Amino acid sequence: MSLLSQPINWIGILAAAVAVMVLGWVWFAALFARAYASVLDRPFEPGAKMPPLFIAGPSLCMLVTTVASAFLMPAVGVATLPGAIGFGTLVGVGYLGSTAVNMAINPLVSRPLAYGLLSASYFVVASILISIVLFLVG
Repeated sequence: MSLLSQPINWIGILAAAVAVMVLGWVWFAALFARAYASVLDRPFEPGAKMPPLFIAGPSLCMLVTTVASAFLMPAVGVATLPGAIGFGTLVGVGYLGSTAVNMAINPLVSRPLAYGLLSASYFVVASILISIVLFLVG
């Protein structure tokens, strides 16, 4: 059976995508809002309205990540909750987190390591959350 021809649970995907979008809001707009502004050398403006691109873009990207995980988890044989957590950790550190740090190492980012760490830690937690929700709902 082809990887892309296997059935996937769209309710699980929707649940995981919504969970990770909420996590993103909590992470960047509540828990680490001040730190996020600081690592980007921007003024901290509580309650500032974000343009739609800054909400829709990350949401769509995390939906794509969630769909990819929904295809990959059964393909690699994730069959237990600890397996889902391990899968989420591997994807979070090995792909998402490392890419976030790599993107932060940029001459246009004044504090690349701080920004990379803040973003990468979100992506690791997000990947674990996605995998847990997909496992539990799927």
